[in-house]
Amino acid sequence: MYTWSTDQIDPEHRFDEWREVRSRGLFGVTAELDAEQRANFTGEFTLQKFGSVGLVEIKASPYRVTRTTRDISHAPSESLCIYQQLSDGGLFDTADGSDFAIRRGTFATSYADLPYRTSPIGADGFHLRIVKIPVAEIWTPGGGLRDLFPKPFNSDPVIAPLLQSCFADLVAAGESMEPQAAARLIRSLASLALIERGTLNPGSEFARKALRVGRLSLAQRIIASQLSDPNLSPASVADQLGISIRHLHALFERTAMSFSQTLTASRIEHSQKLLVGTRGRAVSSIAFASGFDSLATFYRVFRATSGMAPGDFREQATDAATAAQTAAE
Repeated sequence: MYTWSTDQIDPEHRFDEWREVRSRGLFGVTAELDAEQRANFTGEFTLQKFGSVGLVEIKASPYRVTRTTRDISHAPSESLCIYQQLSDGGLFDTADGSDFAIRRGTFATSYADLPYRTSPIGADGFHLRIVKIPVAEIWTPGGGLRDLFPKPFNSDPVIAPLLQSCFADLVAAGESMEPQAAARLIRSLASLALIERGTLNPGSEFARKALRVGRLSLAQRIIASQLSDPNLSPASVADQLGISIRHLHALFERTAMSFSQTLTASRIEHSQKLLVGTRGRAVSSIAFASGFDSLATFYRVFRATSGMAPGDFREQATDAATAAQTAAE
């Protein structure tokens, strides 16, 4: 991961450095800020690489951004961009006349080499993540994305949650993700974005693959977020995904573990963390907080998975932590 911050630069030169080296040199945009505001400018960004694909996170105090035809000719990108807004939001003025605002937590997509202007809505400035996927990495029917002006991702109840989940998976794993898994996830992100933009037929093989990856991602996130619910089941997860139970089981057949195995492993892992992290908490409380409907079932499954009783696991983990602390001292 590459990280850079204006803290590394003298205050009087911070915006100039951001404008000339970071904005123009790395992102191919023109940055503008009134002279009297430059002394207070701050900015930082990180870049993670997945082969030729970049995941950028930018956080900066307010300024104005333009990608002009001149910027594009000097720094062509030939990429599909997927943006996630993390600040109060930004205003976009695009060359096709479709001005819009992108709000906190929402997404937008665009082909990188099209003119636009943007500025933040609130005093908190810019905070966003951008996945830049080279067009060469994407199968594009009809051969082009060059009419994809910046546009907010709509609230499609099927596609939007899948893209959001896949995006979150990429951010969470970062460069530690196995390259083949990262490539599969990025292809799915691109396809989901193109389905939403009407460029990719939802019935095509590329689209079906992306939908499978997105649904599996979201199913795993539903399991993680609802572990404490003892009624969590294939039926309830399938219902939240809008698919059949059979389809749900088919998604997990492509992984190393079935739905049931995934749910059990997640619950045991969660209980192990609670046993170690909350040493004064009763085992029965941890069992129910992890989604087990009886203490007897928890003990049986925990012993089968961990090779010991929950209390012994906690004691062993405590002894190991104490030994490590003593060695460090």
